[in-house]
Amino acid sequence: MQSAICTLFEGHYHHGLAGLTNSLHKNGFRGHIYAGYKGQLPDWAAKSVANNDLGWPDAKTLTLADGVQIHFLPVVTKTHFTNYKPDYMLQLWAGPAKDAQGLMYFDPDIVIKCKWDFYENWITHGVAVVHEITANDMPASHPIRQEWIKVIEKSGLTVTRQLTSYINAGFCGINRNCIEFLEKWSIIIKTAVRDYGFVSENFQFTNRTDPFFAGDQDAMNIAAMCCESPLSEMGPEGMDLTYGGFTMSHAIGSPKPWKKNYLQSTFKGIAPSLADKEFWANMQSPISSYSVNTIKKKRLSMSVAGLIGRFYKKS
Repeated sequence: MQSAICTLFEGHYHHGLAGLTNSLHKNGFRGHIYAGYKGQLPDWAAKSVANNDLGWPDAKTLTLADGVQIHFLPVVTKTHFTNYKPDYMLQLWAGPAKDAQGLMYFDPDIVIKCKWDFYENWITHGVAVVHEITANDMPASHPIRQEWIKVIEKSGLTVTRQLTSYINAGFCGINRNCIEFLEKWSIIIKTAVRDYGFVSENFQFTNRTDPFFAGDQDAMNIAAMCCESPLSEMGPEGMDLTYGGFTMSHAIGSPKPWKKNYLQSTFKGIAPSLADKEFWANMQSPISSYSVNTIKKKRLSMSVAGLIGRFYKKS
């Protein structure tokens, strides 16, 4: 199987794209990365060239070592990127990525940790997803799930399975024969806008009593309840949200690893995370969005912060 990668980024998140790409390359991925973006391309993409063959207006392609290509796709939409994921993936499969058997979305604050072959095999078992750490224990009788059943009915869909865990929307891997998962995810977001006052242009959290408190992530969880495709789930360790994982690290929350002052954070009682360490371990090749000296300084500051953290705890 040959899968393609996709992500969405803007502004300083280009550093995350660099880390993601480097981690993919290091772990054996060779192929196409479709990077939808708003704004300006980063300096490290200066050698990208126009690519009219993709059928996407103003697309550019950067060719890296050993057959890895990043296709930069300008995105024109009022929808916030976090709510645009299923429609973006469907557009890719209908256009630039039409020949890909699998399509895997990663947020641009994720790096992978294991051999790429694992991911290719993973999606043969169903839609690949990872559980959240917050509200991970979410049984079928949970009152929010009961409200989600109403959303499914309003969408003209049917519950197909009972789930007991909450899924993180930062990643999903899909075989083409499971494309209906994306179609239903998109339908649920449209229902949220039509019937629940959800504003797709915004990225914001409301109140957990709201069926769409977490926007696209709640919509993805609802889609998982009503899709016909099988799921292949991993626990929160699958994103290094807890210890013991081997697949990927997701730098959730803020500030992101490339924005953090590790010494300041340590004196606030916040030690460098697994995701921080994995990000800076993937910042040199084949893309360098920071100088070698900056990378060395960041790694050193993390080491010092980790040492201080052994002895200093915020009271």
